[in-house]
Amino acid sequence: MTKLIIAGSKGRMGRALLACVAHFPDLQVVGQIDQGDDLRAVIGQGDVVIDFSSHSATPGIAALCAEHKKAMVIGTTGHSDEGRARIAGFTSQIPVVLSSNFSTGVNALFWLTRKAAEILGPNFDLEVVEMHHRLKRDAPSGTAKTLAEILADVRHQQLERVVRHGRSGIVGERTATEIGVHSLRGGDVVGDHTVVLAASGERVELTHKASSRDTFANGALRASLWVVKQKPGLYDMQDVLGLK
Repeated sequence: MTKLIIAGSKGRMGRALLACVAHFPDLQVVGQIDQGDDLRAVIGQGDVVIDFSSHSATPGIAALCAEHKKAMVIGTTGHSDEGRARIAGFTSQIPVVLSSNFSTGVNALFWLTRKAAEILGPNFDLEVVEMHHRLKRDAPSGTAKTLAEILADVRHQQLERVVRHGRSGIVGERTATEIGVHSLRGGDVVGDHTVVLAASGERVELTHKASSRDTFANGALRASLWVVKQKPGLYDMQDVLGLK
């Protein structure tokens, strides 16, 4: 039995995790913490911490997990480069799964995006469009960033040099190297992502639409069972699913 602690238990994803864990007989929730709670009070009881709190809290949670040698599954997004570096610094001590999206379908989209960009080559323009509910605080979504990073990696580019977030006014012709990333917000949309690869005369679109947070929760719970068996290191959902 793998003993699980959920950080961010009162949030949308925390509630989804608590609802879905009943379908995982090898998992037992032994701790639920949220803002104002003390993780130190329960961390000794768990084997793995799933963190869906906030990007500002994650590095501190990771430090405590490293101190107590507890595995981690991190689903928070919006991390700065400094924040990601702090988290990565603890992965020499504990195994950590850090993913922008735990959906099996989205991780298939990551794989398909890489393959499509490789096959279609440099003559296709690359754009990423995402939409989420009106309460989402960060933009673009972590999943959209990952998709853009995949596209930039295929073309051996540094994303920060070629990314373009939206367009307004007389911006001139689209350059061949830029990667457009566009964020829509409204209603209660759980998460939609589309990768557009467009050339003269044809266009390929790869789309994933999530209608329930359960798909993310089930993936994170699956990752928690996997990560406790791993050596210290930094992993993502592609590792969990064996797609690498």
